[in-house]
Amino acid sequence: MATAQVPRGGTDAVAATRLGAGPPPHPRRPADGLCDFAAVRKDFSLPAEFPTAALTEVEQTVAQPVFEAARVDATELPLVTVDPVGAKDLDQAVLLTRRGTGFRVEYAIADVAAYVRPGGPLDAEVRRRGQTLYLPDGNVPLHPTLLSEGAASLLPDQVRPAVLWTIDLDSDGLAVRTRVRRALVRSVAQLDYEGVQRALRAGLAHPSIALLPVIGRLRRAQALRRGAIELGLPEQQVEADESGGWRVALRPRLVVEEWNAEISLLTGMCAAEMMLEAGIGILRTVPDPEPPTVAALRRSAARLGVEWPEDLPPAEALAGLDPVRPEALAVHVAATRLLRGAGYTSFESTAPSKPRHAGIGAPYAHVTAPLRRLVDRYGAEVCLAVGEGREVPAWVREALPALPSAMGSSDRVATQVERACLAQAQAWSLANRVGSVFPATVLRTGSGDGEVFIPEPPVIARCAGDDLTEGQRIQVRLTRADPHRREVDFTKA
Repeated sequence: MATAQVPRGGTDAVAATRLGAGPPPHPRRPADGLCDFAAVRKDFSLPAEFPTAALTEVEQTVAQPVFEAARVDATELPLVTVDPVGAKDLDQAVLLTRRGTGFRVEYAIADVAAYVRPGGPLDAEVRRRGQTLYLPDGNVPLHPTLLSEGAASLLPDQVRPAVLWTIDLDSDGLAVRTRVRRALVRSVAQLDYEGVQRALRAGLAHPSIALLPVIGRLRRAQALRRGAIELGLPEQQVEADESGGWRVALRPRLVVEEWNAEISLLTGMCAAEMMLEAGIGILRTVPDPEPPTVAALRRSAARLGVEWPEDLPPAEALAGLDPVRPEALAVHVAATRLLRGAGYTSFESTAPSKPRHAGIGAPYAHVTAPLRRLVDRYGAEVCLAVGEGREVPAWVREALPALPSAMGSSDRVATQVERACLAQAQAWSLANRVGSVFPATVLRTGSGDGEVFIPEPPVIARCAGDDLTEGQRIQVRLTRADPHRREVDFTKA
């Protein structure tokens, strides 16, 4: 298991089954001569620069965007962005208002298609990369920073092209009307999660998101009703330490992040509904777990002494568990089996037979993070065309069949890089503590070994032992911490 880079302002329940909750807030690089992640970059052949032709195209399209016609002037909307501290690649800006007994969500998404010419050198490079890769000592961006942190980013007090979603909700938080248009927008403030949470507690929330707790709670309640399977796992991340090196830490997930993520999920579900009705698009899919898989999880919970009423579905059972308890944590880890088979499904003319995302409990499409994920640009174009009653552009239709494979490959690389960085940091953190004994919780068991969670430093690693039991609290001895091989091993003490 390793850190999972989840787009800011959105989430993916499959990514949430891995450890981590998104890119770290732009940590500093270590001092010269100290450890960095250059070996990870080399091992995975990560690109250091963009091709000259792609950079030249960015300079040209920044001066003269590709799509300049038919934009609604929405610069009067007091939109705000909410991201980690220091973020510059700002994909989403939001405004929440009352509408009768319900609500209105205005959600502006960076219009990356305004700057990427279909079939051009930048398009080719972006399709090769697939997504932004997040490493502790610096990102490998999907787009050149002139675009992702400049011309296309929804930075405050700047007029920017955007794809503007207007979603009306009823009093229960259900979407009753959706509209999507190309627009010009201007963010009035760049906010961060920690600051927003402090402001909400003090009763000083920015007016544009004062309704975030209300709408966020309503949407969270709807997620449970849909049967969304959400896992509460320790969220590891690698952060810079005081000496200029790196350490592994647990990252607390703020409730503001969960509420903010619900706005992105809402938009992705509305996008998926538009695509399915039109018979064309690309969905993020996770098959619903088969009954034998759910039954196996119930048996695991019973062995751990976790009560699970027969009539309670997995979503509600997991939501009611406190993962701080060792036996509950083990159940959450075992529940990752419920969310296997994640992928992308593109379609035209005939809707897919299995369009749902089990982690969300509904069909879902990625459209809210185009600066950092390739597929979102195409998803947005499909929805814009459907919303305007016109044909989906040929360049989008031609690309759809290849996108699932491209995104699948990109996801695999991202996961491998994330795991390598976490494994590297774990080995660095423990290199001088071989022979030490730590308290641990057994997460998984196998034949002669298992996987344990050490709370301090927060490490998940292999542990040898024939009599390990899931959910058991034990003492373990560190037998190996090899930074060169990025491996850490324990044995039951």
